[in-house]
Parts: sequence; C-alpha cells; structure tokens
Amino acid sequence: MDQTAPPAPSQGNRARQRALLVLTVVVLAAAVAWGAHWWLVNRNFETTDDAYVKGDVVQITSQVPGTVVAVYVDNTQGVKRGQLLAELDPADASIALNAAEAQLARAVRDVRGRFAQLDALRAQIAQRQADLQRAQHDLQRREGLLRDGAVSGEELAHARDAVSVAHAGLDAARQQFNASQAHLQGTTIANNAEVSNAEQAVRKAALALRRTRLRAPVGGVVGERAVQVGQRVAAGTPLMVVVPLAQVWVDANFKEAQLRDMRVGQPVTLRSDLYGGGVQFHGRLAGMAAGSGSAFALLPAQNASGNWIKIVQRVPVRIAIEASDLSAHPLRVGLSMTVRVDVHDTSGALVSDQLSTTPLPTLPSDGYDPPLEATIRAIVAQNAGRSRALDVARAAASIRH
Repeated sequence: MDQTAPPAPSQGNRARQRALLVLTVVVLAAAVAWGAHWWLVNRNFETTDDAYVKGDVVQITSQVPGTVVAVYVDNTQGVKRGQLLAELDPADASIALNAAEAQLARAVRDVRGRFAQLDALRAQIAQRQADLQRAQHDLQRREGLLRDGAVSGEELAHARDAVSVAHAGLDAARQQFNASQAHLQGTTIANNAEVSNAEQAVRKAALALRRTRLRAPVGGVVGERAVQVGQRVAAGTPLMVVVPLAQVWVDANFKEAQLRDMRVGQPVTLRSDLYGGGVQFHGRLAGMAAGSGSAFALLPAQNASGNWIKIVQRVPVRIAIEASDLSAHPLRVGLSMTVRVDVHDTSGALVSDQLSTTPLPTLPSDGYDPPLEATIRAIVAQNAGRSRALDVARAAASIRH
C-alpha cells in the first residue's frame, strides 16, 4: 500500500508560526512585567482624578448699617490681612459716640453729686443728734425745775414734744442716709454701676464707629464683590469674599474599596491640569470624611424601598498641601487635581484627632482699644473732680478714627 509523505511546511507558514510565538512571548512578558510592577509598586498606591481644590471663602459683611462712601478693592485683587476694603459713612456713628461720651460725663457728675449728698446727710445726722441731745438736756432741766414750781406743766409738755420731734428728725435723717448709702455702698465713682453702664455705652458707640471701616480679616484674593459706592447696606449684608489661597486644600473622592489601607499622615503627590504633569505638589492625608457624599445629601437615597442597584460610593478624603508648593505654584478654588496616595505605611490613625492645617490668622478682637480706654478714664477723672488732660487723651484716641 502506497503511503504519501506529508507536505513540507511552506516558508510562509514557518514565518507566521515564528511571529505568533514572538507575539505570545511579548504578551506574556508584558503581562509579567505589568503584574510585577503592580505587585511591587502600584498595589501600594491609590489614585483618583475625582479631586478638587477647596478653600475657605471668607465673607465680608457689614456689621453696622450705613451708606458706602468708598470701596478700595475689586475682584481678582490680592489683599493683605488688615487692609482697608470699604468704608461706610461715619457721621451717624460719630454723633452717637459724642452723645455717649456726654452721657458718661453726666453719669459721673450725678454719682459724684450723690457721694456729696451722702456727706451732707452724715452732717445732717450729726446735727440731728446734737438737736436731740439739747432737747433731752432741756427736758431733764425742766423736770428738775418742775418740782420747785419754777416751770409750768405746759412748758414741760413742750420740752417733751421737742425731744420727740428731735427723735423723729434723727430717724428720718438716718433713713435717708441708709437709702442713699444703699446705692453707693462698696463703690467708688469709677466702679459705680451707672458709670460702668455709661462706659459700656461709649465702648459700644466707638465700636460701631470703628466698624464703619471694613478691613480684610485674612490675606487672599477678592472675589464676588457686590458692593458699590453710594449703596445703602444693612447689618449683615454680604459685600464681597476673600479667599486665602495660601490655605487651600484638596478634597479627593476615593471609592470605598480604596480606603482600606488609607491612614492619616500618609504622603500624597498631586498634579493639576493648570500646570500640567511637569509640576508636582506634595502633601499629607489629613483625614477622611465621616460619610459618603450621598449620606449628607439633601435627599439621601432610600435603598430599603423599590428596586435596589448597588452603586459604588465615594468618600471625600482631605489632603493638606505643603505651603512651599502653594507658594511656588498657587492654586485656585475649584480646580481639578490628580491625587496619588502612598499607602505603604498603615500605622497611622483612621480618624484625625487634631487640626490638619494651620488656623487662619484673623484680626484682633474689637473688644479693647487702648486710646478709647484712655479717653474714658480721662472723662471719669475730669468729671469726678480730679484734673487730667482730657485733650491729650482725645488726641491719642483720634488714632481710631
């Protein structure tokens, strides 16, 4: 039986087989390389591009009503902490301050008069005691003369009436003294309640005058300026906002499956479309939100009713950026970022127990004004009868205007 030999493979088939073998080897090598890279590098990093720059938006509002007479800044303009932003008409506040200072002077003089009246009542009591003693001595002398018949019974009765009148006068003087002393006992002119109330009225009026000049509580960039010269504003009216760009952070929204190894303090690298891949920001994981975005929505989902479809949730993670990077490459609120978290070290805390960023520096409290306090002390001293240079204190207080 004849057997035919199989045909020898053609040159083209051998080339195709060789190409398939090479392709298979390349694919396997690439898969192994990718797997090794993922195992050695990528599995220790979590990445997302669902991240945005956030920052404090400091709203500038008027604390007192008034008419705007000047606006010194505009949108996109950088301002420093304490810089004058706008000014309200100070006329009404100045008049109120002058009236409060006059009322303080009047209160000091009233209290001073009460202290003087108290001294007069003490003298009156001493006089009533002397009158009583004199009446008692007259009564005793007439009682001795009555036995000798030197005085009549009617004269003795008049002496007894004089003693009763002197007693009543002394009691009335003492009651009047006690009533006046109840308002002044344990106090001086400087710490009297009425004087203190008048001083507080002066401080309140001075504070209202000072608040007609609106200053930047923080340094940053002006935005959303809505105030115009000549506009009448009420207390609490939003005028503009100041965004401190040196204090911005990033909120990165990671899938819930990516949060397993994330801990506070882990290093983070970030990139922004504003500067491209050539600029890299560095930061630290500052903390994770207490819930997903849907948990804090105005109308949270009710998964217990109706058809349910599982949706992977995302949780905001706050990233604090290094100040040196922000200084070299400023960011703007709302910009998108690409975030890469290094999760090698999982020894950190799951929940931050301290502030992750530096608190915003604000202006000093309006509660204490040394020139104003000097003016108040001078008004009290002058009207209390102690000479002091009120004009010098007023000149020092002019600093606040």
